Amino acid sequence: MKVILQKDVKSLGKRGEIVEVNDGYARNFILPSGTGVPADAKNLNTLKLQNQNAEKIAAEKLAEAQAVKEKLEKEKLIFRMKAGKDGRAFGSISTKEVHDELKKQTGIDVDKKKFETDVPMRNFGGYDVRVKLHKDVTAILHVSVQPLA
Repeated sequence: MKVILQKDVKSLGKRGEIVEVNDGYARNFILPSGTGVPADAKNLNTLKLQNQNAEKIAAEKLAEAQAVKEKLEKEKLIFRMKAGKDGRAFGSISTKEVHDELKKQTGIDVDKKKFETDVPMRNFGGYDVRVKLHKDVTAILHVSVQPLA
C-alpha cells in the first residue's frame, strides 16, 4: 500500500514522501497514529498544493534575504574605543555589540546568532563580519574600530 507520510518516520522516510509499506503496517500503525495517509488522488493533490506553497514561501524568503544582503553590504559600522599608551584597544567588540549597533544605526534587525567573525575585534582597524541570512545568502558587513578622539 502506498502512503504519504505526515511525519518523519525513522528508517521509512521524511514528511511529505510517498512510500510503499505492507498493508498490515499501514492499517495497524501508519494510518491510526496519524503518521501517514493513503496515497489516493485527493491526498496526492493536497500534497502537490502543499509542495507548491512551500516552494513559493522558500522563494519569498530567499528574495527577502537577498534584499537585506544588499542593504547590509552598503552599511559600514564605526565603533570607537579607548586606547592605551601603546595604541592598543581596551576590550573587544562582540558580535552582540555589532548586532545592537546595526539595529540602532540602520534599523535592520537580524538575529544576533547569524553574525560570524573569523578573528576577535580587539585591535583598531577594519573587520568583515559575515551575516548568514539564508542557507544560500551570506552578507559581509564592514566594521571599523577606531580610537576615541
